[in-house]
Amino acid sequence: MCLALPAQIVAIDPATNRATASVGNVKVDVSLALVDDVVLGDYVLVHVGYALNKIDEAEALKTLALFAEAGLMSGA
Repeated sequence: MCLALPAQIVAIDPATNRATASVGNVKVDVSLALVDDVVLGDYVLVHVGYALNKIDEAEALKTLALFAEAGLMSGA
């Protein structure tokens, strides 16, 4: 089973097409090679170091809340 997590973009490096994404208190480096027009504050689905696509903020927060409720997230 594969799982992509919603994460918020908190920094972008246009020179490398990479970004820092935040899930709760965890920050990860992700590639933006698969998505267009990402700006600071956007939510993206992250899987194995890649932002797969942008996701609506309300849907991202709802999904993160469900993960937390299920005990799959800590500090989010």
